Amino acid sequence: MEIEISDFTGCKIALFCGDKLLTILRDDKASIPWPNMWELPGGGREGDESPFECVAREVFEELGIHLTEDCLLWSKVYPSMLFADKYSVFLVGQLTKAQFNSIVFGDEGQGYKLMSIDEFLGSDKVVP
Repeated sequence: MEIEISDFTGCKIALFCGDKLLTILRDDKASIPWPNMWELPGGGREGDESPFECVAREVFEELGIHLTEDCLLWSKVYPSMLFADKYSVFLVGQLTKAQFNSIVFGDEGQGYKLMSIDEFLGSDKVVP
């Protein structure tokens, strides 16, 4: 899945394992946006990464999962929430149960869990 954008600040991905979303609990530090809240994997772009390269690197750093482009189901470019006049990329992908079971949690965040879509969308402890 090729995304046509060369100027973006970062990516987030909704990774489904079955009918649940893989979420990460952010660190509880006052120095970061939205501390101690649940979010989707992803982060800032490095160098001239493509959207897939950016999100694949972030997912590996955060969760130890090697994504391949064939896991992607959908993508869209949106205005950045953090940087005026910039763009971010939102992707949706599918994880296998084996990938979920092989997670090696990195050093960013407090933990991870699978959440139902209703729980994620209805929580006041999720990054907006």
